[in-house]
Parts: sequence; structure tokens; C-alpha cells
Amino acid sequence: MKIEHIALYVTDLEKCRNFFVKYFNGKSNGGYHNRTTGFRSYFISFDDGSRLEIMSKPNLSDDAKELNRTGYIHLAFSVGSKEKVDELTARLKNDGYEVLSDPRTTGDGYYESCILGIENNQIEITV
Repeated sequence: MKIEHIALYVTDLEKCRNFFVKYFNGKSNGGYHNRTTGFRSYFISFDDGSRLEIMSKPNLSDDAKELNRTGYIHLAFSVGSKEKVDELTARLKNDGYEVLSDPRTTGDGYYESCILGIENNQIEITV
């Protein structure tokens, strides 16, 4: 058994799609649009076969995303090496994204950083 995909509602679908394509080498499909409901979506595929579905529709609520809460907390992307963690973290920081935790080895042995990415969703970058 495997997780087939993760889905995420966003307010700015195009900006979100561009974020995952630009920084995480995602490949986007052509999108889907239900003209009756206004629902739109893209599937973003990654090299290992994992997929992220980003979706939007009219009248979404965009409540504050508290860092310490239950439920969805972050997406984690493995980039292959410590150097790539460092490089991508620096690139995102230079492009204006907030770094929540600089690259470091955590107590459970992961080398990772965490940024506040598109629409204030946490993104973990790891080896």
C-alpha cells in the first residue's frame, strides 16, 4: 500500500503550481476545470512518482495557519544531499520565503530545514 497523492486547497492556484514546479522540480498536468462549480485543480508529479493535487474553488475560507496545531503540519521533500538542502534553503530565503529552521541535524538524525512556503504552508527540506 502507498499514499497515492496528497491534496491541498489553495487560494492562488497558478502561483502555487509555479512554486512546486520552480523549487521542487514538479511536473504539472494541464489542469482540470469544472465550469459548473468553479473548481480547478492541477496534479504535480515528482521524480519518485509521488503526486500533489493542488485545488481551488470559489469562496474558500483561508483561516490562519498556526504553527502549533493539530492536523496537517508540513510537506517534506527529500532533495538527495546536505548540500542540496543548504542550496535550496538559501534560494528560497533569497526569494523572500521565511526560514523557520536553518539546515541542521535533528535529534532523530534527519538533516533538514523548514521554510514557510506558498500560502504559509510549512515545507520541510531534507536529505
